[in-house]
Amino acid sequence: MAFNWTQLIPQVAHDHDNVAVATFALTSIALVGVGLAARASLGKGEAAIVPAGTFSLRGLVELITEFIASLVDTVIGHHGRHFTPMFAAVFFFVFCNNLIGIIPGMTPATENINTTFGMGLFMFLAYNTLGIKENGIVGYLKHFMGPVIFLAPLMFVIELVSHMVRPFSLGLRLANVMMGDHTVVSVFLDLIPIGAPLPFYVMGLFVAFVQAFVFTLLSMVYVAFATAHDH
Repeated sequence: MAFNWTQLIPQVAHDHDNVAVATFALTSIALVGVGLAARASLGKGEAAIVPAGTFSLRGLVELITEFIASLVDTVIGHHGRHFTPMFAAVFFFVFCNNLIGIIPGMTPATENINTTFGMGLFMFLAYNTLGIKENGIVGYLKHFMGPVIFLAPLMFVIELVSHMVRPFSLGLRLANVMMGDHTVVSVFLDLIPIGAPLPFYVMGLFVAFVQAFVFTLLSMVYVAFATAHDH
């Protein structure tokens, strides 16, 4: 395994899983710290909700959050607007973990299937919990039965298997794409460290954004299906 800055932390060493856990933990701590600092800088009252007047990091975050809110309206409906903070947090968390791979000497935690499966499992628990809260246990289980009563036993088995696979599909999709992107950047960085890797860094930034968007969008779709009401 190539050198990684997290190996300077005691007990991380050259174990790939330990590196992923260390990177994941450091990113989480950094995001929480930045979030708290940003919230404190907003002030109180009306000053906290006034949009940024100039181009800045805050303005960029507000723009992405507004985009996610509009996406929630499209996928779930206006009644799902209160889910926006959760989806915004998921997007920025996945995106920032993806971005770690662009830093020389760092490995993104999202290229490790253990961490991405954990993210997928979180969304699995989240949308099932929201579905039960919205429809009740009986009403939620009706979603597994399908529209035709005599096919209900078959549809229940198919839906159950489909739901159980979702954490793995979310995790595998994210891990495989990020591993491929990070490998490409690493190869060109080793061959020609100056100049040549630049286009791949740009591509890596694009891939990091797209994969965070795809993960968030699929999570929205799962929540939309789970919280839908039968009419």
